[in-house]
Amino acid sequence: MKVDLFDFHLPEELIAQTPLPNREASRLMVLDKRTGAIKHETFRSILSYLREGDCLVLNDTRVLPARLYGEKEDTGAKMEVLLLKQIEGDEWETLVKPAKRVKEGTTIVFGDGRLKATCKGELEHGGRVLKFTYAGVFYEVLESLGEMPLPPYIKEQLEDRERYQTVYARERGSAAAPTAGLHFTEQLLDDIREKGVHIAFITLHVGLGTFRPVNVENVEEHDMHAEFYQMTEGTAHFLNEVKQRGGRIIAVGTTSTRTLETIASRHNGTFVAESGWTDIFIYPGYEFQAIDGMVTNFHLPKSTLIMLVSALAGRENVLRAYEEAVKERYRFFSFGDAMLII
Repeated sequence: MKVDLFDFHLPEELIAQTPLPNREASRLMVLDKRTGAIKHETFRSILSYLREGDCLVLNDTRVLPARLYGEKEDTGAKMEVLLLKQIEGDEWETLVKPAKRVKEGTTIVFGDGRLKATCKGELEHGGRVLKFTYAGVFYEVLESLGEMPLPPYIKEQLEDRERYQTVYARERGSAAAPTAGLHFTEQLLDDIREKGVHIAFITLHVGLGTFRPVNVENVEEHDMHAEFYQMTEGTAHFLNEVKQRGGRIIAVGTTSTRTLETIASRHNGTFVAESGWTDIFIYPGYEFQAIDGMVTNFHLPKSTLIMLVSALAGRENVLRAYEEAVKERYRFFSFGDAMLII
């Protein structure tokens, strides 16, 4: 299957640079995955498409302010560090710029010196293993010194860093937000519960690989990045009950979808308490075992994310919906509008 089959024309001005003042005021395109029929709504109207007994599954990961600016301790040269993954203890896999200046043993100082990092090893593509030393609690120091690692297509400064977090974010570890969840407010979640719709949480820590372009001609040749996920015993039991009672499982975001499908595909369509790393790659031809619908934002051309959405709703339906979204001036990507596939 050719990657070019997932291409579409996207005017650059439709890439949302800032979030809307009101989270739930985003537009919502509702796509019928069977017929391809489209409706245009606002996000709050998602209430009218959810039924009593359904379950929304949300990813409760919290984005780390993982971009740090510092100086080499010996020369004062300016350095940029992006935390990617905690390896063990205070050692992290990172991206460093300019990487050629950071060899094993190099120390970088951040802020007033409360945080330092020493290079313990070199990886590919500018990657470095850094060991951090600090005064106090690491995550508190990071909150005071770090910046949000916004996607490369967002050029504007983010005034309120909480707008790149979901209102239910709690498990620290992501390098990027699960953006489909950015549209929910506490009030909307309460109203959803009041309707008899269940809400469950899973965790998948989003890696920067989510923004990595597909650089092969054939979809099947692409290597997916691995991301850490976790489902508790309580959530697994609850989701199995929802399915047994005939409720629909609706994933909020591609990250929730990948977590649910990873677990269900390993356990004959059922859910179990589990944690680990997933590199599941979902594209047309994949048979879904976990979800019945999903909430998602509008994705990049030729990305693994639009391939996943196409697997659920059909490539032609999705591309037709995207053509309609461009025509109707929907906002795209992380701070953009949403789609409900059901």
